[in-house]
Amino acid sequence: MKILVTGTAGFIGFHLVKRLTTRGDEVVGLDNINDYYNTELKYGRLQESGISRADADSGRLTQSATLSGYRFLKASLEDAPTIGRLFAGENFDAVCHLAAQAGVRYSLINPQAYVDSNITGFINILEACRRYPVRHLVYASSSSVYGSNTKMPLSISDRTDHPVSLYAASKKSNELMAHAYSHLFQIPATGLRFFTVYGPWGRPDMAAFLFTRAILDGKPVKVFNNGDMYRDFTYIDDIIEGVVRVIDRAPAEQNPPAAIYNIGNSNPVKLTEYIVAIENALGKKAIREYLPMQPGDVYKTFADVTDLEEKINYHPSTPVTEGVRKFVEWYLQTGVKYKV
Repeated sequence: MKILVTGTAGFIGFHLVKRLTTRGDEVVGLDNINDYYNTELKYGRLQESGISRADADSGRLTQSATLSGYRFLKASLEDAPTIGRLFAGENFDAVCHLAAQAGVRYSLINPQAYVDSNITGFINILEACRRYPVRHLVYASSSSVYGSNTKMPLSISDRTDHPVSLYAASKKSNELMAHAYSHLFQIPATGLRFFTVYGPWGRPDMAAFLFTRAILDGKPVKVFNNGDMYRDFTYIDDIIEGVVRVIDRAPAEQNPPAAIYNIGNSNPVKLTEYIVAIENALGKKAIREYLPMQPGDVYKTFADVTDLEEKINYHPSTPVTEGVRKFVEWYLQTGVKYKV
């Protein structure tokens, strides 16, 4: 297939490009390479994918030097004319929309960025899929939509109308917008609620990076809610396997052709245990600074992935100890040079 993947300078998008091109798909990547976190890491992912910084910044659709099936365009989701021209010229079979303004805490500081990227940007993608029909639109939602829901595990049948951050509200809005377009224009659309993804080339604002860097630097690790927090840490390889299988299975058998799934490890780990796994991988103890819960954070995430198991035979298989070891190996070899 020819697939548009947005957010290919980002963590999940970078890995997805490699997987799709390896199996023979043609991929067009899109990213605006914003400075929410260190752009050196984003350019590093692109370089690893065969896209030089100069080519990325050229504003042209650029062919990868190493992946024959991959081309990249630097552009913003808010740029509706560019998005429209891209769809008109490429005739995509599918779209995997991963680009977004990420981060719960940052939404307290810069809320407009979430409206621009996650709302305006998403409507531009939906409009393009309407005008230039695709077989399947897969888009990133988030476990954050569950808010402070205390029923565990979190199921797609649970209520998600009480978000506790603007980021979560924007992702819930995406689900509603996609459902409306699916109903009105018969666009096959699947939303994926991601649960705490980690691994090599990950985001530096996430726990794996923050804890590893602090331990190596001999600085305190900030442990929120005094360590009494649980996350459904999911290794990137398991996520990518699930995403690819979802892309291949559009929800065409239902009306409207719209679906939502949890995608996670379904095995929550206490934050302090995650820190121990990093300590063991590094061979160095952390200095722990215990702090209260932060605004917008939630106590626990735990994905019920039964629906995804039944639909696409999704079975995450990477234990946290193994995933953390792989991340630390990558960080010590590669991550440190990006100073993140």
